[in-house]
Amino acid sequence: MIFANYLIGSLPFGLIVSKMFQGADPRKQGSGNIGATNVLRVVGKKAAGITLLCDLLKGLPLIIAARQMAFDERSVLLVALAAILGHVFSIFLKFKGGKGVATSFGIILILTPHVALIGLLLWGGGVFFGKYSSVGALTAFGALPLLAFFLDLGTDFLLFTGFVSLLVYFRHLENIRRLIRGTEGKV
Repeated sequence: MIFANYLIGSLPFGLIVSKMFQGADPRKQGSGNIGATNVLRVVGKKAAGITLLCDLLKGLPLIIAARQMAFDERSVLLVALAAILGHVFSIFLKFKGGKGVATSFGIILILTPHVALIGLLLWGGGVFFGKYSSVGALTAFGALPLLAFFLDLGTDFLLFTGFVSLLVYFRHLENIRRLIRGTEGKV
């Protein structure tokens, strides 16, 4: 299930949807990312919405199946992590991929809906006040391990959220540099 979810996570929906809509390659335009924000810039709202939905749903069927088959929490989290790693390091894109925000959010939503909703509010606040999608993502994922800790969601979930947050921050290093330079694209 871990390997299968990695493959599902590796599906580059932003690229697939962009090619279907306009024959465009989001890796060659805008920020160069395959995520919904760049698809919005390159192709438009409808393509971005479909990309976002597909990325949100990545890996969820196998996570639900793992829970239905009574896998322990650590095993479920490994299945979940595989989808995120697939999205970020896609085997179909020579181990390059997206930033993991939508895929991670969809997974957190299925694992702990209340934490995901708090994260969504933090993301919204970051975007509203910061005017940058990256600020919203960094705000939400910076808070994620803190939420896991203070809500006492267990060591495995705390480690999972800590790793996912570090991964999201790592994938946003260029955004952070652009924010510092004042050249990051606003929403």
